[in-house]
Amino acid sequence: MNQLILVVEDDATMQKMALKILRSRGFSREAVAMAAALKPALILMDLSLPEMNGWEATRALKADPALAQIPVVAITAHAMVGDRETAIAAGCAECLTKPYELDELIALVERYIGPAQAQKKIA
Repeated sequence: MNQLILVVEDDATMQKMALKILRSRGFSREAVAMAAALKPALILMDLSLPEMNGWEATRALKADPALAQIPVVAITAHAMVGDRETAIAAGCAECLTKPYELDELIALVERYIGPAQAQKKIA
């Protein structure tokens, strides 16, 4: 089962937090890396990105037939009325508001891709 997670986050602190949480639950660093060519099982998309925002990036992903089936979860500090609806309309499966709790992120990831599988050690 593909357990590759693409974390799209421009805030270094939030990126480190997401990586730490996911690694603590058994997802390897390699599984939480930029990997557009590898078709991740899940994309955690920050909506406030420089240049192309998360809504535009999600719409572009959903317009590509090769990537459209990948669930995208909006991760946002925006808690304004209508932001969740705008994210859903752009193609996001759901929306998680920053700062999020450890249990919220783990439950969300496991809902889409299941618990982390044991990683084989290479000698």
